[in-house]
Amino acid sequence: MARNGKVSVIGAGFYGSTTALRLAEYDIFETVVLTDVIEGKPEGLALDLNQSRWVEGFETKVVGQTTGPNGEGYEAIAGSEIVVITAGLPRKPGMSRMDLIETNAKIMRAVAENIAIHAPDAVIINVANPLDEMTALAQIVTGFPHKRVIGQAGMLDTARFTHFVAEKLGVPVGSVTTLTLGSHGDTMVPVASACAVDGKPLADLLSADEIEELVVRTRNGGAEVVALLKTGSAYYAPSAAAARMAKAVHEDSGLVMPVCAWVDGEYGLSGAYLGVEAELGREGIRRVVETPLSDAEKALLVEAYEAVKAKQGDVKDL
Repeated sequence: MARNGKVSVIGAGFYGSTTALRLAEYDIFETVVLTDVIEGKPEGLALDLNQSRWVEGFETKVVGQTTGPNGEGYEAIAGSEIVVITAGLPRKPGMSRMDLIETNAKIMRAVAENIAIHAPDAVIINVANPLDEMTALAQIVTGFPHKRVIGQAGMLDTARFTHFVAEKLGVPVGSVTTLTLGSHGDTMVPVASACAVDGKPLADLLSADEIEELVVRTRNGGAEVVALLKTGSAYYAPSAAAARMAKAVHEDSGLVMPVCAWVDGEYGLSGAYLGVEAELGREGIRRVVETPLSDAEKALLVEAYEAVKAKQGDVKDL
């Protein structure tokens, strides 16, 4: 198998380390770099991950690097084609994603500045919360073209919606098609009209009330996990979503995925990062794909756009 390129993961918490593991096990990269501000943590995790290579049968090498407050250690990410940003505080029970904005904005600004210096040609995939706002801040700080700064949200939310539908109907997840757009938060828009099971519209299989229950559970999917864990937040499903996005970029696949992308006229909306479907390739976002929506769904998407645009306008001052 041909392996090439370098992908870096900033932040070696549960989310970051699991993302690094998934990327390494794809066995398509030459190197996966994992960084963190906790001294020795990324090096220790990298050593552990490398020792799993023989067991799992992959050759991608994982490099761990501690980074300092003045950018020390960031030279390890030089030449990265993709940088996944997981650095930031996770939610605690009862917290909203927006409760993290000031603290995580400071972290994001420092991370983005160092990415711009050491990996100026990279595609950024941000997963730090609040997702839409931190993705916008990463673009502002780096000055990268909007197409090269993407947020991971819709892939995760769609995965959760798919699971809940499959669980409700007792069917394989592979038979379920769902979609979520909008924000990664209160104005998330699960697109029920695009949902089907073995090609049959979801509305033919569940009542409107049952679908709404699944929609609400999807919208609160992260909070449900946080409440159960008591400490920390979800990372298995989120890391799977981020890794799949990175794989699509690396392979220049053209796969269409629900992601947080910059809209520039699509749906009649412009000037904000928003959860939409987009075609991913080597340069990040090739194009935003306009999904057919019902009038009610379009109204909810516009509501989400107005909410995230107002908040994103303030992040440059954080």
